[in-house]
Amino acid sequence: VQLQASGGGLVQAGGSLKLSCAVSGRSWSSFAVGWFRQAPGKEREFVAAVSQSGGNTYHTASVKGRFAISRNFAENTVYLQMNSLKPEDTAVYYCAASATFDKTGVEYDYWGQGTLVTVSS
Repeated sequence: VQLQASGGGLVQAGGSLKLSCAVSGRSWSSFAVGWFRQAPGKEREFVAAVSQSGGNTYHTASVKGRFAISRNFAENTVYLQMNSLKPEDTAVYYCAASATFDKTGVEYDYWGQGTLVTVSS
């Protein structure tokens, strides 16, 4: 399975962005997909995940209520809608795939390239 993230950019605090993760390859729907982020000088953080069916989601506490992950099977794409953005959300965002609906961020074996999100104050 291959993943390609896009949609990053520069936005003011309080604004919104929608990231896309295009997923290709056989049986892509058999993989759960997660979003991660890494800010400069910090460790990678697990942000959100959506199950294989799309019926179950996970969001880390710092983004709950502001971010929403979803998947569109017709478009082979997983989205991360980000609202009420804060400067501390500034990071490179990555999408990744796991054979299980893993909510720890550990079991993700397939990774896309990152997309930079910058939130100005």
